[in-house]
Amino acid sequence: MNVCIVGTGYVGLVSAACLAETGNHVYCVDINDNIINRLNQGEVPIYEPGIEEYVRRNVSGKRLFFTTSLEEAMAESMFIFSCVGTPPNPDGSADLSAVFNVAHQIGRQMNDYKIVVNKSTVPVGTADKVRGIITEELRVRNVDIPFDVVSNPEFLKEGDAVNDFMKPDRIIIGTDNAETADLLSDLYAPYARSRDKLIVMGVRSAEMTKYAANCMLATKISFINEIANICESVGADVRDVRVGIGSDQRIGYHFIYPGLGYGGSCFPKDVKALIQTALASKYQPGLLTAVEEVNHQQKFRMVEKIRSYFSDKGGIKGKTLAAWGLSFKANTDDIRDSAAIYLLSALIDEGMHVIGYDPVAGENARRYFTDNPGFETAEDQYDMLDRADALAVLTDWNQFRNPNFKRIKQKLKFPIVFDGRNLFPSNTISRFGLGCIQVGRPPIASPQ
Repeated sequence: MNVCIVGTGYVGLVSAACLAETGNHVYCVDINDNIINRLNQGEVPIYEPGIEEYVRRNVSGKRLFFTTSLEEAMAESMFIFSCVGTPPNPDGSADLSAVFNVAHQIGRQMNDYKIVVNKSTVPVGTADKVRGIITEELRVRNVDIPFDVVSNPEFLKEGDAVNDFMKPDRIIIGTDNAETADLLSDLYAPYARSRDKLIVMGVRSAEMTKYAANCMLATKISFINEIANICESVGADVRDVRVGIGSDQRIGYHFIYPGLGYGGSCFPKDVKALIQTALASKYQPGLLTAVEEVNHQQKFRMVEKIRSYFSDKGGIKGKTLAAWGLSFKANTDDIRDSAAIYLLSALIDEGMHVIGYDPVAGENARRYFTDNPGFETAEDQYDMLDRADALAVLTDWNQFRNPNFKRIKQKLKFPIVFDGRNLFPSNTISRFGLGCIQVGRPPIASPQ
C-alpha cells in the first residue's frame, strides 16, 4: 500500500520506517528542509534504538521516501497519517494548530478518496474538527471528494518504539465506517500475525483511550511514589511493599517502581490535557489533579534529601554533585520534563555545581543549561567523580545498575550516593563503605 506520513518526529519517523519495513511504499513529509535533507542522506535526527537501521534499509530499498511536498506525497497515497506535535498551551490544553494546519492542506490539495488518520495525541472531538476543516476546504474549491477521518492513537514508548510498533499490544481504530476499518486492518495485518490485535471503536472513544492509557500509567507512578513517601515516614521499605502488592494479579508489578516522578514528552502533557478537557466539559478531575500534584512534588523530594545530608557539612553551596543520567528515562536522549533536569536546576539555583553524565542525552542537557556556569557534562562516568563531593543516580540506564562501587568510594569526597531510581541493593552498597539515600527505603548510613 502507499502511505503518506506527515511529521518526522518520534511517532512519524518510527511509523514511516516500520510501515515501510513490511513492504509498503511510504512518503514521509516535513516542512523542515534541513531534516528532510538529512534523512535523505541517511542521517536520523532523533535517538531511538533500531530506527536508524530501519530508515537506511528502507530508503535503500526504495520503500521509504522523504519530501517537503505534501501534495506530492498525497498524490501517491490513500492513507494520510497526521503525526505532528501537539505541545501544551500555557493552560495545559493541547495546541492543535499543527493538526489543523495539516487538515487545511489536505482539503486544499486532495484529488481523490483519502483516509485521514489522526495518530497524534489529540483531545476528544478533534477528528470531528479535522473533518469539518477538510469539508470546508472542499466546499471552497467547489468539489465533492469522499474522505474519511480515523483516530488511530500511537502507543509507542520512547526507547522501545520500534519494537512497540512491530509487536503492538493492541491497535486501536476509531471509525464508524466498516470499509475503512477493513482497509486499516489490511494495512496493519503484518503486525498482528500471532493474534487479532485490532480493536475497532467509535472515533471519540479511540481519542479518549489514548489519554486514559497514559493517565492510568501516570497514576500508577504517582501512587507508588506516594506510598514510598509514606514508607519513609513510618519506617517501611517500599521495595518489600512493591513485591507484596505486585503479587496481586489485579495490581501487577508493571509501573509501580518508585523514583523521581514521571517525565518525558507524553505523560506530563497528556495528564494536563485531559484535566483541561474535563474542566472544559464542566467536570472536576480530582484524581488527575492529585496525580499531577504528587508528581510535581516528587521531583523535588531528593533535593531536600541532598540539602539535608550536607546541612552539617557546610551546606550545598559550593559543593559539586556528580549526576549519572539526564534523560527522563533510559534509552532516550529526551530531557523534556526530565525529573533529573528539574532536580539539578533546583540544586544549581542554590549554588551547587553539577557535573552530568548521560550515555546519549549530554548534548541536549548542555543546550538546556547553555551559559549556566553551574553545569557541565563529562565524557566518562567515573573520571568525573574525582571532582565530586557526592554522586546522584537519576536515570536507570543499564550501565549504572552494577557499577564499580570500590572506585566510586575512592573518588568521592563524601562516601554518599543519592539513588533516585532505587537501583542498588542495600547490602551491596554498604559492603563497600558507601552511604546511600534512596526513595521509600531506609537510608544506609554513611561512614562519615
